[in-house]
Amino acid sequence: MDAVEIGWENGSEIGVGPWVGPWPDDARYDPELLAEGDARNVVDRYRYWRMAAIVADLDTRRHPFHVAVENWQHDFNIGSVVRTANAFLAAQVHVVGRRRWNRRGAMVTDRYQHLSHHDDVAALIAWAHERSLPLIGVDNLPGAVPLEGYRLPRACVLLFGQEGPGLSPAAHEACDDVLSIAQFGSTRSINAGAAAAIAMHTWITQHAT
Repeated sequence: MDAVEIGWENGSEIGVGPWVGPWPDDARYDPELLAEGDARNVVDRYRYWRMAAIVADLDTRRHPFHVAVENWQHDFNIGSVVRTANAFLAAQVHVVGRRRWNRRGAMVTDRYQHLSHHDDVAALIAWAHERSLPLIGVDNLPGAVPLEGYRLPRACVLLFGQEGPGLSPAAHEACDDVLSIAQFGSTRSINAGAAAAIAMHTWITQHAT
């Protein structure tokens, strides 16, 4: 890449300036970004690429696990979940319940991550069953199986409840298994976004590395 790196050590802005030298003869590159620079939060291989080209390339490598989050009370953690799903290249993120959610935490990664909406848990169940995808809940509920040592299915849906109440009764009943994350402090639960990150990374360690 023939570009000038720009940025600040405190991480407030990181990117590359305008392309220096002859422009690449490649339809994946965006003329506007080549001319003005690219300050997006993307890895170096995607610098100056059109957004559609980035998504198309990601689609050739996506992992076969999905992530679903219940959203009955406008959960602020969904943006964080989407951002982590993008980092671990999940096939899709499914929002169950309210369609609207706070996208600020996604840090624009929702533009590169496939998203779906389901009106209720029954709709998610129908979607998963059509594709023979097991629903794996993550919540510290009585009878839950420890995530540590559990072999996650390669193709599956990792299902997370609303921050606070956790999995709804309907979601709990629908799960093939419910997994708990080991905790050693005084709190009853950990942040839903953090739990999702732990579960996704567990899938990565078992299937992608």
